[in-house]
Amino acid sequence: MSGGDRNVVALCGGVGGAKLAYGLNRLLGAKLAIIVNTGDDFEHLGLTISPDIDTVVYTLGELADEERGWGRTGESWNFMEALGGLKGETWFRLGDRDLAMHVLRSRALGAGVTLTDFTGRIASHLGIEASILPMTDDPFATIVVTADQKLAFQRYFVELQARPEVRKIEFQSASGGTATSAALRAIGVADAIIVCPSNPYLSIDPILAVPGIRAALDTTRAPIVAVSPLVGGRAIKGPTAKIMNELGVAPSCASIVRHYGFLDGLVMDREDQADADAVGIPVHVTNTIMRSKDERVQLARECLQFLGRLKS
Repeated sequence: MSGGDRNVVALCGGVGGAKLAYGLNRLLGAKLAIIVNTGDDFEHLGLTISPDIDTVVYTLGELADEERGWGRTGESWNFMEALGGLKGETWFRLGDRDLAMHVLRSRALGAGVTLTDFTGRIASHLGIEASILPMTDDPFATIVVTADQKLAFQRYFVELQARPEVRKIEFQSASGGTATSAALRAIGVADAIIVCPSNPYLSIDPILAVPGIRAALDTTRAPIVAVSPLVGGRAIKGPTAKIMNELGVAPSCASIVRHYGFLDGLVMDREDQADADAVGIPVHVTNTIMRSKDERVQLARECLQFLGRLKS
């Protein structure tokens, strides 16, 4: 598989996943469909916020703040300062430029536009060739169960900085959310599928929990590989290893493979090479830390080459 001649689907969360999606988009363009987690979407200050979708859009649209890891570059915070001055909620930071996305999305959804269609329009405006597909157009919430309470995802992740000990993670959809036809169609015609190095529990599991998606993955003939989010048993960013420990799971590449249960191969970092024999499926060992845009493209290229070897 050279890349540009095949339909590829990526399952993706926020920052880490978006980096690999950036590299894949550079190589595949319109042949790439990115199914993005919306389990952390929420209503805040009257606006509909879609953090992972926005991170993917900003990253592929060359608008992301590379240093901060989220939001838009060149951001200003006048709105938040004014909000704080009026004693409003400031625990979830919304930059002035970022606000434009939330206002437009809230107005579009309120007028009956689907999240899929809105995201597609914005991606097209920004010249993004890949299809960025919400996992569902329905409300579908990730709930973190701690020792003391059940927390909405953003209360756990942002307000409490992922400090409470996780006992369980649940997903709720009062309207009986289902996968979008666009997401299922993308999986149906995929020649290869990549699970990005996103948090398996908070970013990828919500996608797999949407009715229809796991069944589509179980029936596809396309090879599926994941890029491990762990390097040396630690997460590059976020609470992946912390959550695994709290759930009684060893933070290792073998645990990642067992957790998904449908992988044909795993891309793992050189720091974890000693664990390759314990993984139990074919592995590709390389540098998985994407410090630069060139490294994003290089890792994407190696994922496609690995998939090609699995398919042959």
